[in-house]
Parts: sequence; structure tokens; C-alpha cells
Amino acid sequence: MAQKDQLDRETFSCSICLDLLKDPVAIPCGHSYCMSCIKGFWDEEDQRKIYSCPQCRQAFTPRPVLVKNTMLAALVEQLKKTGLQAAPADHCYAGPEDVACDVCTGRKLKALKSCLVCLASYCEKHLQPHYDVAPLKKHKLVDPSEKLQENICSRHDEVMKMFCRTDQQSICYLCSVDEHKGHDTVSAAAERTERQRELEVSRQNIQQIIQDREKDVKLLQQELKAVNHSADKAVEDSEKIFTELIRLIQKRSSDVKQQIRSQQETEVSRVKELQEKLEQEITELKRKDAELKQLSHTEDHNQFLHNYPSLSQLSEPTDSSSINIRPLRYFEDVTAAVSELRDQLQDILREKWTNISLSVTEVDVLLSEAEPKTRAGFLKYSREITLDPNTANTYLLLSDGNRKVTCMRQFYSHHPDRFIGYHQVLSRESLTGRCYWEVEWRGGGVHVAVTYKNISRAGNSKECGFGFNDKSWMLNCNTDSYTFWFNNIQTPVSGPGSSRVGVYLDHRAGILSFYSVSETMTLLHRVQTTFTQPLYAGLRLCYNFGATAELCKLK
Repeated sequence: MAQKDQLDRETFSCSICLDLLKDPVAIPCGHSYCMSCIKGFWDEEDQRKIYSCPQCRQAFTPRPVLVKNTMLAALVEQLKKTGLQAAPADHCYAGPEDVACDVCTGRKLKALKSCLVCLASYCEKHLQPHYDVAPLKKHKLVDPSEKLQENICSRHDEVMKMFCRTDQQSICYLCSVDEHKGHDTVSAAAERTERQRELEVSRQNIQQIIQDREKDVKLLQQELKAVNHSADKAVEDSEKIFTELIRLIQKRSSDVKQQIRSQQETEVSRVKELQEKLEQEITELKRKDAELKQLSHTEDHNQFLHNYPSLSQLSEPTDSSSINIRPLRYFEDVTAAVSELRDQLQDILREKWTNISLSVTEVDVLLSEAEPKTRAGFLKYSREITLDPNTANTYLLLSDGNRKVTCMRQFYSHHPDRFIGYHQVLSRESLTGRCYWEVEWRGGGVHVAVTYKNISRAGNSKECGFGFNDKSWMLNCNTDSYTFWFNNIQTPVSGPGSSRVGVYLDHRAGILSFYSVSETMTLLHRVQTTFTQPLYAGLRLCYNFGATAELCKLK
């Protein structure tokens, strides 16, 4: 029964309003519509004077006369009495945010697709002819769009199927023979194909940038993990060290206390012993004095003379002179010595604390500081660099404090660090952290490079030449061009010509930048990589006798 109800609804519904037919009329092709729906649809086609069926797109000229189909009307009325109504759910109707079906009248349904040929949007019901009718099957259907009318030429009311490359705008075929005559015009499809290729290239570039940024994010995550791990370990180690220092000081404090108490006990015992001895001596002397006093009152002369010799003899008294003259300073010197130690420790801690504090604040996190924007900013990182004579090729003369190199035949003693096949020389100083230096050159050109120290030296193989291996990065500077080399891969570089080149290195961040230096600084090429060893500045001169290159003094 439900299937029969659905069949009745579809059979007697207007394909424009999707409701049961009202005043049904049949047009010449055989399809039926509400009289008001088909009139409204054809009213919109009056300008073209061609009237079509919304379902099969069959065209009629002139406009057909509409007559109510009484039999069909009677059937619809019968259906209404049975309560069968085509009532789409509320969610099927178009809201303010939706694209509405252009065929529906009254309350419009949501469009399921838009047709780029018909330039109209259709709900599921009105879209069906595009799937059933052969001519309509060839039409291009896209997701519902509100901008279909933008495909109509406002001047000629024609579909814009062409593109003017001269004026960079979409046009119709009449425009191409009118105001765009003689312009570079192609079909919109051809232009789309070309732009699609460019779009794919742009997408590839964007995807590459995304991959690079994702790698950067991973590096930052690793750096964050490393920073946190290093900080936690430093705190743990520092606490252990300070705990050991505190324990050592407490041990020394305990030792001093024990020594003081031991010495105190010794001194107290000695003093008490002497005190007892003196008290005993006082008691003996008092007894002796009493006996002498008694003897002095004896009236018998013979008795007096008999006892006097034994009573008059005194024992050797204790020498108390040292007691009387000894200064009252016992352990005060210990306090002074401990105070002196405290002052010395405070001085050491004050001095060393500055170094500790600087070590903490100088922790250099990846990408923590941006590359300078001005020459003054670069000069803050300038380095005094000199060239190492032991690395200089035998066709290079060093001068001006080993900062200048000239292409000239020399006779150097053998050294394992010397470049044999290439006219190259390395700096004496290794480069880490942030560094900036400038090279000024004259003659046939110069190759400005940075390299690991373990680059090969003997022979003419690419393992020895700057930029021809994965151990060195080199900018080839000529009078009218630049070229960057790494791992034997050449990259053309554009920029203003200059006889002075600046090099900025942020070793930890993996940034190497080359600049053309004149009245202004212009970035020529930047490298973003990971440096695994300290770097050395390198210079290579072209085979042009008299050509020079100099590491400039910047301070």
C-alpha cells in the first residue's frame, strides 16, 4: 500500500512545485504541470521566444495555449479526498544558506545539482530528466552553485565559453568578434586546463612547504624535548653539586666544632688541674702558717729552737707568673679564621656566580633569534677571520696578515692540509654559533664557500672542490652572475652585481645566507640544513693571475 501511495504521488505531482497538480494542463510533449507553474516557467522564457519543457527540454514555438485537463483534475481531486499529498520533509526545503531549485514554485526545495549548460539548479525531482533524456545527459552537472549567472555575458546574454588572455577575463563568442577582436582568446576549457596545470604546480609547492614546515615542527619538538631534558638534568646535577658543597661545609663545620670542643676540654682540664694544685698549696701554706704562728707563741726557748728548723722549711711554690701575664685570647683566632674563609667563599661565589648566570642566559635555542635585517645587525656577529697558509694552494699568495689571497705561483713546503688540485684556501678559525664576514674580490671572480675541515685536499676530484660534494657549500661570484653549488648540484642565483659578498652563518639553526653588499644588502641565496661539524670559511680564485680576494676588516 505504501508503494502504491508513493506511485500515486509521483504520477499526479507537478514536477515544478512537487505538489499534487492544481488546474493540471498537458503541454505538447505530453508532460503535465500545474497551470500556474508552467505559466510562470514560460514567462521567464518570453525574452527568448522559445518555450521548453522543464523535464525533457523539448522546445515549442510559438508559446502553446494551455487548456485545463478536466479528467486529470478529477483524478487529482479524488486523490486529495483520500488524503494522499506529496509533502516533502522540512529538511528538503531550501533555507537561507542553501541553493534553491530554479524550477520549483512556491516553497522551493534544495538543489541537488547545478547544470553549467542550462545555467539552472535542480532538486532531485527536477534533476531526473538530466539522467533520463539523452540530450540532457551530455550536460555538465556540478555541485549546487549560486553563481551560475556569472557565466552569462552581461553584454550579449550568452554563455561565456571563451577566455581572453589579453584582458584576463571570461567572454562569450560574440565578445571574441566584437570588443575583444584581435585579442589572444582561447576556449574557457583550454584556459582551465592551462591554469589547472599551474594550480597543480602551486599545490605541489604548497605541499612541499607543508612538508618542510612539518619537518621544522618535528625539529622544534625535538629541540623542545632536548631543551627540557637538558634543563632538568642541569637542575638535578646542580642540586647534587650544591648539596655536596653544603655537606662539605657542614662536615668542615662539624670538624671545627669537634676540634674546638676537644681543645676546650684539654684546656679546661689543664686549668682545673692547676687550680686544684694551687688550692692544695694554699691549704698547706695556711696549715704551715698556723703552725708557725703557734711556734711563735712558744715561751720555751729550747723547744722553739728545736722545732723551728722543721717548721720553717717551705716546699717549692708553683710559678704563677705565666698565669698573670697571659692575654685573655683563647678561641677568638678560630672565629677570625672561619670569618676569613667565609669572606673568601663569598668572593669566589660572587665571581663564579656571574659565570654561571651567563652560562644560563647564553643558552642558544634553535631559531631563538631571527636573521638580521640590516647590515648593522649583521655586523654585530662579525668575526675576525684569517687564512691558513698550510691549506693554501701553490698558486695562491697570502698577504695583509693572511687576510688577502692573490692568484700567483708560490713555492710552499709540503703539508697534508694543503689543497693540491684546486686554487683554494681555508680559514684558520673554525666557525660555530652566529658569524658574519665579508669578502671583497677583484679580477676574474671568486668562489666564496664554507666547508667541513675533513674535505679532501689532494688531487682534482670533486671530493676536493668547494660545492662539488656534500661537505661544502659555495657561491660562485662573477662580474655579471652568481651560481650556488652544493653536492655537485648547480643553482642559478639572481641579484645585483657587486664586488663584495657578505656571508651569514647560524650554525646551530642550520642557516647559511649569501648577500650582495653595496649601499644596501640584497639576499642572493639562503641554505637551510643541519650542520654536523664546525665549519671553515673557504676561498677559491679563478685561474686568472693577479685576481684577488680579501676577508674584509669589519670592526
